[in-house]
Amino acid sequence: MSTAIRFHEHGGPEVLRVEDVEPGKPGPGEAQVRHRAIGVNYIDVYDRTGLYPVAALPSGVGREAAGVVTALGRGVRGLKVGERVAYVWPSPGAYSELRNVPAERLVRVPRGISDEQAAALMLKGLTAHFLIRRTYRVKRGDTILVHAAAGGVGLILCQWAHALGAKVIGVVGSDAKAEIARRHGCRHVLISGRDELVTGVKALTKGEGVVAVYDSVGRDTFMESLDCLKRLGIMISFGNASGPVPPIAPLELSKRGSLYLTRPTLFNYIGTRKELESGARELFAAVRSRKVRIVIGQKYPLTGAADAHRDLEGRRTTGSTVLVP
Repeated sequence: MSTAIRFHEHGGPEVLRVEDVEPGKPGPGEAQVRHRAIGVNYIDVYDRTGLYPVAALPSGVGREAAGVVTALGRGVRGLKVGERVAYVWPSPGAYSELRNVPAERLVRVPRGISDEQAAALMLKGLTAHFLIRRTYRVKRGDTILVHAAAGGVGLILCQWAHALGAKVIGVVGSDAKAEIARRHGCRHVLISGRDELVTGVKALTKGEGVVAVYDSVGRDTFMESLDCLKRLGIMISFGNASGPVPPIAPLELSKRGSLYLTRPTLFNYIGTRKELESGARELFAAVRSRKVRIVIGQKYPLTGAADAHRDLEGRRTTGSTVLVP
């Protein structure tokens, strides 16, 4: 048997239950992984609340984890029992001790990267990778705006963009988080709710605006974010922490300087094995070269998943959050 976190109805953190489950043997093309660390992300909240519909109830929770291969299903090649691996997978269920995962979605964890780092890297790190290396390829001299700059994705993205030569303006929720953001790549930091966003950005860019906005907040910041962009800038809306963005008329983009707007998701960027391996290779190299440091801000036991969700939603977390079975 294996301990897992599941929910039988949508709702607050209290719906998360600790249950015993039997994962069974891995099927054809699958590998069984004993988790050593599990990443906690806002998408897990969306699943739990029903913002993102799950396939059926009861449902597991969690999209990323790292651990050790314990068994292989028929037809699996290129993996061995005992190897350290990590994954991100669209089907919820990572909040568990044991899980069967399609072997083609596993990547080997290189030496020098811990299990906790690997668990925090797969969803958050690969998200940062596609955002600044593919959605908009950040280059030296760019000035960009990053919301939730002290969060899991934010800290990775800000460090990496800084290493690429960009000037990063971060937005955070407190002075304490501002200090963290400054230590991890942000040249300037604005405090949400205190500093006026558009005025602040325009002052820092001499009235020009930024070339790209990375916004995981959603509804509360969307229109202001558009007003922070320079002519032909790109709005990258990749999260809904404050709720979904309301419909917008395309004319609003034209009025603000022929802006670009995209709503990307990770799984469209790692849809093939080649894309997954390429992104993971570049991500692991950035961490091993110390261009990016993975900040594990909080650790909870697997059975404390509800507390992790409460702290995440209450904006009491910084960096990455992991569960430890």
